[in-house]
Amino acid sequence: MPISRSEQPVFRFAPSPNGVLHLGHALSAILNHDMAAKAGGRFLLRIEDIDRARCRPEFEAAIFADLAWLGLDWEEPVRRQSEHLALYAAMLERLKAMGLVYPSFMTRGEIRAAVAEAEAKGKRWPRDPDGTPLYPGRERDLSPDEQAARIASGRPYAWRLDMEQAVRRVGPLTWRETGAGPAGETGLIAADPASWSDVVLSRSDAPSSYHLSVVVDDAVQGITHVVRGRDLYHATSVHRLLQELLDLPQPVYHHHRLILGPDGRKLSKSNEDTGIGAFRAAGHTPADVRAMILSGDEPPARG
Repeated sequence: MPISRSEQPVFRFAPSPNGVLHLGHALSAILNHDMAAKAGGRFLLRIEDIDRARCRPEFEAAIFADLAWLGLDWEEPVRRQSEHLALYAAMLERLKAMGLVYPSFMTRGEIRAAVAEAEAKGKRWPRDPDGTPLYPGRERDLSPDEQAARIASGRPYAWRLDMEQAVRRVGPLTWRETGAGPAGETGLIAADPASWSDVVLSRSDAPSSYHLSVVVDDAVQGITHVVRGRDLYHATSVHRLLQELLDLPQPVYHHHRLILGPDGRKLSKSNEDTGIGAFRAAGHTPADVRAMILSGDEPPARG
């Protein structure tokens, strides 16, 4: 895998075209763009479109239109993850060759049922940093023959990282944080990938997980600074682990504050929070949006 290495700072904004960009995306895009300009670096745009069921061409076109309206420019060509599935598959094969991944056949429903059964008996089920119950790990020790038989039967499955073995292989990890974590953490941060248990790296409906594809893309594009929302702060532990396992370079990380809705939750495409295009249609200017997201205030009504 060719890895781009450059002394020039390289930043990126990497949205998924599964909905319209909202103000949280605008904050991340503007920060990346402005930090790259201040550092005399490069600003790249990457389209994370592996989920073909949800990603649509009209959303990708809207991303380009919204970013251009905000006054941002980026280098061409734009990298699309859907054009590099073979590369992610090759990285997964490397992990298989190390004996660090295994097929998991439990469905999401079966995992939820196992957790509910345990909790009904009074057991406190462990959860990852996002609050999702950890995978039970029941299939980690299946024999190769049993794995092959289940795969041959046509049962859907996912490839999971054997977290315990992976952590043992690389030892303690850290990353450099120039932003801040949920509790204000900054500086040299101790990574804790084990808190995520056996994360999924690939599944039948998604040939590569976010975790795997993002570290590969950042390496190929020579990203030196990853600037993204604080909701991905804890995921950095998994990314550092994969970088070490696959011998990929380590960028500097900067996690910025989230823009929250009136109810206190982070903005989300799935909740259909107001898109950037809606502010444009309402007569707001790019300067209005920039001032709003940097100050945290709602833009004044125009009409």
